[in-house]
Amino acid sequence: MTLRERLRDLSRTPLEQDADELQQQSASEGGDDLSALAPRFSACVCGSVRAVTLPPRRSVPALVAEVWDGKGAVNLVWVGRRSIGGIEPGTFVRARGRVTTVRGVQTIFNPAYEILPKQ
Repeated sequence: MTLRERLRDLSRTPLEQDADELQQQSASEGGDDLSALAPRFSACVCGSVRAVTLPPRRSVPALVAEVWDGKGAVNLVWVGRRSIGGIEPGTFVRARGRVTTVRGVQTIFNPAYEILPKQ
């Protein structure tokens, strides 16, 4: 490791270090780059759940989890669900499904998912 690399590592924030670790784990688990997802194509996404929300809907409940891989984010939406055991902020997940764009945000509806241990 050169002096320049060491100085760069010392000047990085904890958020930047976490982002690099997430990118490495996502790639090692077989996840696609979230910043390069293409609408209407199937994707395998890996990352950490940053937020879980229940949007206000009158007719159909939906659970939304924002997943971040250190470079980009995608929303996972489970229609008809109010909660899923283990899906909470900080959980590392791998999900598969077809990507769409909803209000400018990459989204996967009703994905198949696995909860993985965070490295």
